Amino acid sequence: MMEEQFRTEIASLGEFGLIDHLTKNNETFQASTIESIGDDAAVIDQFGRQTVITTDMLVEGVHFDLMYTPLKHLGYKAVAVNLSDICAMNATPTHITLSIGISNRFSVEALEEFYDGVYAACSKYSVDLIGGDTTTSHKGFIISVTAIGEVAPGKFVTRRGAQVNDLICVSGDLGAAYLGLQLLEREKQVYLEDKNMQPDLKDHDYILGRILKPEPRVDIVEWLAEKEIVPTAMIDISDGLSSELLHICTKSGVGCVLYEDKIPVSDEAKAMGMQFNIPTTTCALSGGEDYELLFTVAQADYEKVAKNGNITVIGYITALDEGANMLTPSGKKHALVAQGWNAFG
Repeated sequence: MMEEQFRTEIASLGEFGLIDHLTKNNETFQASTIESIGDDAAVIDQFGRQTVITTDMLVEGVHFDLMYTPLKHLGYKAVAVNLSDICAMNATPTHITLSIGISNRFSVEALEEFYDGVYAACSKYSVDLIGGDTTTSHKGFIISVTAIGEVAPGKFVTRRGAQVNDLICVSGDLGAAYLGLQLLEREKQVYLEDKNMQPDLKDHDYILGRILKPEPRVDIVEWLAEKEIVPTAMIDISDGLSSELLHICTKSGVGCVLYEDKIPVSDEAKAMGMQFNIPTTTCALSGGEDYELLFTVAQADYEKVAKNGNITVIGYITALDEGANMLTPSGKKHALVAQGWNAFG
């Protein structure tokens, strides 16, 4: 007979006792960290580099479902999606703060599992957790992460610098995260209808990993620096390729041509798209949560970019009056429409 899992009530530790418990093994990786957790504020010294700061919030029932999201994966993802925003500025992530709102339905052990994921992400990307807050929530689990990064002076990249004839590039592949989410939602409904049915998730590790454990493309930022390539505009793909490309076009005052057959899609995503009868182009354009980098570079950088197997050139920038369009393999032109995630839609 299995032993009953021990449960420690949060109330038994209190707010500060809980913070001390969850952060007792916190490590620092950055020489720039002068003061970390334990005081009124953290102190960091960026040694003459420029600082990039971003904040993101994840809300239970809106951004994640604990029926199929392991708490360790959730902790990892909460960090990863914020580091992705730092990468989208062509910067290197260095520090985070983490604030959570929790109810008494969570035990100390559950929060330890969540923090194991947080620390795993911090360790992998050499990022220091330097502070945050913990409070009570009556509306489920709420997570807020602030990420800090550094970049050489004048080397940060915004969404507004794309120029006519620039190449449009994307890292990795697209659409898999959306299909992973569809698979999890399908198996959740099967389970809710029959509690005796076990989820059928075999052989789908890749698409499930894309939605449950995304990875920020720190490697792409490092490679660009190594090759002395500074993108003219950049954004990370959280809301779908079409939405993000239109953000760049709008901010830069330009149009674009996107080649449908150049959009990178993994073999597993293609197979799952066929199973769900969803075109993988639709998944890539509108699915979101891929956390790949979408960026533009001058044509002079083509030879360098073409040698990187993790980057695909998918189109080019045009004049504003030419509009934002996608060309199909048959040569038909379709206007790009933003149909990705809308937080208030």
